[in-house]
Amino acid sequence: MSKLGNLGARLHRGEVSYDFIGHRKLWYGISILITITAIVGLAVRGLNMGIDFQGGAVFTTPKTSVSVSQAQEYAESASGHDAVVQKLGNGSLRIQIAGIDTDQADKVSAELAKDMKVSQDDITGESVGPSWGDQIANKAWQGLAIFMILVVIYLAIAFEWRMAMAALVALIHDITITVGIYALVGFEVTPGTVIGLLTILGYSLYDTVVVFDSLKEQTKDITKQTRWTYSDVANRSINGTLVRSINTTVVALLPVAGLLFIGGGFLGAGTLNDISLSLFVGLAAGAYSSIFIATPLVADLKELEPQMKALRKRVLAKRAQASAEEEQAEARGETPRGDEPEDAHAVVGPRSQPARNRGRGRPSGKRR
Repeated sequence: MSKLGNLGARLHRGEVSYDFIGHRKLWYGISILITITAIVGLAVRGLNMGIDFQGGAVFTTPKTSVSVSQAQEYAESASGHDAVVQKLGNGSLRIQIAGIDTDQADKVSAELAKDMKVSQDDITGESVGPSWGDQIANKAWQGLAIFMILVVIYLAIAFEWRMAMAALVALIHDITITVGIYALVGFEVTPGTVIGLLTILGYSLYDTVVVFDSLKEQTKDITKQTRWTYSDVANRSINGTLVRSINTTVVALLPVAGLLFIGGGFLGAGTLNDISLSLFVGLAAGAYSSIFIATPLVADLKELEPQMKALRKRVLAKRAQASAEEEQAEARGETPRGDEPEDAHAVVGPRSQPARNRGRGRPSGKRR
């Protein structure tokens, strides 16, 4: 068995663990810092909306020796707006200018033909009106809102409302980070970006549901024992699914990274950036939020319940008593007795070291 597989098996059995829940304030702080950075980037730079959202025109030139930078300079000079220029595989150029109407598009086409020394008839143009862009944007927001509502309803029915709220916070967290990265990087927002965003939200939700399902199974009849708190069980659920989450995230990120860095960056296929950046950032943020945000937030919400508060109080009292008895036994030179699990669902928490001397406590029966 590989080292990672062996580690995953040990995590699942509870032989080793990392206290994710105990460090939740650190994760919350990191997420708040990243979110604030994303919001500031969005407020300062804004999103580079494509022509599908704000209207504009796209011109395709014949094969030309004009460079991308020269064509961009010509287009911005002719239109007075920012232009995005991409070199196509056959040597032609695709020039995209947002915020111009049909009349302006004809003038820009004529100026481009003059500057690039080609016939205007050889330059094809397509215009998108601002009203069409508004409709696309509204449909995108409506689709996102419907997705969020259905997610909350499903999780509230399948699990409980606390898990639904935690998942919703995690999804908003992922959206904010992804949108903020788009604002900071300056990549164009297109319908492909929206498709990628909805895709990564589904992936993030899947990763979160895997942890929630494990948590739901392990917290059955949790109040009938005094060995583990809800946070202990939540921590076990994260550790038990940690390697699986890492594996699925890495496998999903590899082809997306190929699209983003090789296709969009090295090969210059800029159109791939529209969807690949949202997928790459969203997949990474989704894996992070399902482990470090959603589950710790569920633990915080559950620990506010009166029965969970009472359980925590009993567990801590029992641990304090056991610690005191161990100290007294060590002072008398006796070997402390290991605690036996109280139910079949007992999990390994922060104090889960195997009892090396189980059953070797005080002797019973007659002395020989």
